[in-house]
Amino acid sequence: MKKYVIEFLKRGMSFCFGGPLVMAIVYFVLGVFGELQTLTVNEVVLGIFSSTLLAFIVAGITVIYTIDKLSPFSAALIHGVVLYLDYILLYLFNGWLQSSLKPIMIFTVCFILGYLIIWAIVFVATRKCTKKLNESLN
Repeated sequence: MKKYVIEFLKRGMSFCFGGPLVMAIVYFVLGVFGELQTLTVNEVVLGIFSSTLLAFIVAGITVIYTIDKLSPFSAALIHGVVLYLDYILLYLFNGWLQSSLKPIMIFTVCFILGYLIIWAIVFVATRKCTKKLNESLN
């Protein structure tokens, strides 16, 4: 268990620098659509810290795929749930997503569809690579 925690921390620290970039993109998009005019210092600081945390968790949780005791389906399910909770909670906390049923449902559907599409692409690509590798070994 200790090695997975250490690996989680390594992965998270390696990619958490992307947090402020995520924040900048979110604020930019909000500004483009007229949802955000100005930011206070506290909003910027909160955005930097929370988006850094978001990036840390997103990168760190990939360690779940290295746990041999988990089936690929179980690992993907845990990964997806952790990512969903990470995004939804931080988006709600920062006010990037309205705390009402319709926006949360739209976000949830988009997240699930996006996650399934990305996972399917990775699965097909991995399967194709594995097939080529197996053919070259034969």
